[in-house]
Amino acid sequence: MSISERGSAHDEAARRELSEAVALRERGDRASREEARERLVRLAARFPEDAGIAYQTAWAHDVLGLEAAAVPHYERALAGGGLSGADRCEALLGLGSTYRILGRYEEAERTLRGAVAEFPAHAGLRAFWAMALHNTGRAEEAVPLLLELLATTSADPTLKPFAPAIAAYAQDLSATVR
Repeated sequence: MSISERGSAHDEAARRELSEAVALRERGDRASREEARERLVRLAARFPEDAGIAYQTAWAHDVLGLEAAAVPHYERALAGGGLSGADRCEALLGLGSTYRILGRYEEAERTLRGAVAEFPAHAGLRAFWAMALHNTGRAEEAVPLLLELLATTSADPTLKPFAPAIAAYAQDLSATVR
């Protein structure tokens, strides 16, 4: 159960602390992000089963380039219920991306593949999945995925007329005609 679901005065104070820490992280400067991380680490210690706090703590580590420290927080956030669909999607993207940047390519690919299956319309997940596919030596799967993504999401006026052809080529990039 998350602090947002319990409703006591103590939990209200924790919700405020969480909100303030997130606002600090969103400021974008290094000092604010570091203060946010410190606050979130303390909150996570007080509420170790709170998925939302674990997710925000992971994110605070990630934005500071502390990817290895972010992983256990992402994993805890995703271990049970408690995240909204949007937060779960972003936590999966964060974990998969973090695994990838740490060189844990197989875990990244597996995490992102599952995330794409769960959230198929999320273009960001598909882009990060393609990167993980590349890192696992599966460019033949990554390139068509990226081409399909490009064809379906780009608003570039020089690409738009060619989107149907690009999408078709994504289905079989090696096809030729005689």
